[in-house]
Amino acid sequence: MVALAAVALAGLTACDGPDPNNLETYYDDPAPTSAPVEAAPVSPARAAPVTPPVAVPDPGLLAERALLSDADVAEEGVQPGSGEASGCLTAGVSTSSRTATWRYPSGSVLRHRVAAYPERAAVDAVANAECAGKTVTVPPQSGVDLQRAWCEGKTCTVLLAKGNLVSGLTVSASTETRAVDAAKRLLPAMTAKLTAQP
Repeated sequence: MVALAAVALAGLTACDGPDPNNLETYYDDPAPTSAPVEAAPVSPARAAPVTPPVAVPDPGLLAERALLSDADVAEEGVQPGSGEASGCLTAGVSTSSRTATWRYPSGSVLRHRVAAYPERAAVDAVANAECAGKTVTVPPQSGVDLQRAWCEGKTCTVLLAKGNLVSGLTVSASTETRAVDAAKRLLPAMTAKLTAQP
């Protein structure tokens, strides 16, 4: 009997696990069985790419760039003069319009005006222009949306449209033929300046 009790007591004392009836050890965390799980790296939030606002070209600046310069008309033998645009070039004058005037030694006058129409297409302005006189034919210019030409007596006018710009040239000479010929000579430079604008 004593031997049996000793064996039972030895069995109870040799038990390693926590006593399920011992409240001091029952709620202890178990020893970790594996390495701790690392949290996945969180990439920093990427800001949406910033799109710069589209710059709207200044209408007055575009008109200025499309205006013939003294160098463009130098071969005509003219000198800078004064005076505003006349005839059908005066329609729709605004702060975005630019005008240049030159005079020939003979007294003939050359005027160039470029007008910007930010709210409408230049084609409409040229198509609806009412210039006095008869329609004349000048060489068609590549890159323009519309062109028209008139002569009234000894004064001839050519209008070119591209985008929102109207480029108008008026030549008042001693004869209609001379006025038309001068306009024809200046058309390539006039067209190049106009079509170079956005």
